[in-house]
Amino acid sequence: MADVFSRAKRSQVMAAIASKNTKPELLVRQVLRLMGLRYRLHVTALPGKPDIVIARLATVLQIKGCFWHGHYCLGGRVPATNKDYWRGKIQSNRSRDLRNERKLRAMGWHVKSLWECSIRRSTASKLLERLIKATGSTRNRYEALKARRALDLSRMDDAVRSMRVRRRAP
Repeated sequence: MADVFSRAKRSQVMAAIASKNTKPELLVRQVLRLMGLRYRLHVTALPGKPDIVIARLATVLQIKGCFWHGHYCLGGRVPATNKDYWRGKIQSNRSRDLRNERKLRAMGWHVKSLWECSIRRSTASKLLERLIKATGSTRNRYEALKARRALDLSRMDDAVRSMRVRRRAP
């Protein structure tokens, strides 16, 4: 199947894809703020410039896009055109992710990966629960946060629902 865009238009579309401040990343950051955790973004001193670094907990969170990092869900399908290129590209991304993850673990960091599809499917409460497990926060803290910030969670549920609607590239 031929590409529906010209080479120039396809290049423009691909160049517009964001690698930072994506919707899933913004949602995770919002929940981390609700949890009262401080974090740094895209720390260049660490291998692979991890998305979120929680230094106090020695934890690194990687928010991975299903397509770019080769997840085994519908979002991770290889395009019908130029399959050899995309298979190689995605495989090299996965290899680089694994290499960086090993380096981070060797440095003493706890590395947790969150997939775009799992963030899209979850409610804010479920996302909060997953982040509590990922960061090792205590259950009591979660219950207190849940009681104090129920309104914020319902707003975030609306944000998660709006994220589920995928837009097609122009």
